[in-house]
Amino acid sequence: MDGSTRMPQTADEIAAHLTEAVHEHRVLPGMKLSEDEVGEIYGVGRTVVRQALRHLAHDGLLRIERNRGAFVAKPTVKEAREVFEARALLEPSIARAAAERATPAGIATLESHIREEHVALAAGEPGRALKLSGHFHVEIARIADQATIEGFIRQLVSRSSLVIALYWRRRNAMCESHAHHALVDALRRHDGQAAEDLMKGHLLDLLSQLDLRDHSAELLSLREALAR
Repeated sequence: MDGSTRMPQTADEIAAHLTEAVHEHRVLPGMKLSEDEVGEIYGVGRTVVRQALRHLAHDGLLRIERNRGAFVAKPTVKEAREVFEARALLEPSIARAAAERATPAGIATLESHIREEHVALAAGEPGRALKLSGHFHVEIARIADQATIEGFIRQLVSRSSLVIALYWRRRNAMCESHAHHALVDALRRHDGQAAEDLMKGHLLDLLSQLDLRDHSAELLSLREALAR
């Protein structure tokens, strides 16, 4: 981490930083998060570390094994399919609701996400682009004003990041930009049917880009993965 940047100190801050590292594919599925090492990296005690790790476990990003410790979750092929099938069930109807409720401010937020995705990809940071792409989908649920389903989609997007880290066929391509642009255009027109159809096609396309065979990800050291 850059020494000029304030280190996360609280359990919530550390959980947020670890979550970002997972979304950006710096901390990969299967990696062990040792309490001692995490505490040393952030300069905090075990109690704070345990609280942070429990937060990630609650979000489905970690599994905590008795007498073994905490590991970044590693979705099976079956789980990978289920995550994207669940998204395909939920998100099209949410896109329709978002089209009905979209405001100029909400559209501006989505456009900002797309611009930031492009900047990240141009800078050779596909992990950050993936995180932004996921946030784009969560933002659509927020625009739809469906708080409960937004929570489900947020968790599914988190799981999707793990799935993509293991099974994504095109390592340098995230959500296709034209799909996100088309969704924003449908929301701007308040065209619910178009938004629903576009989201359904978009998610099916993402599922088709998964290479659903068992893979072993190359793991970095935890310190290297969390360094900025």
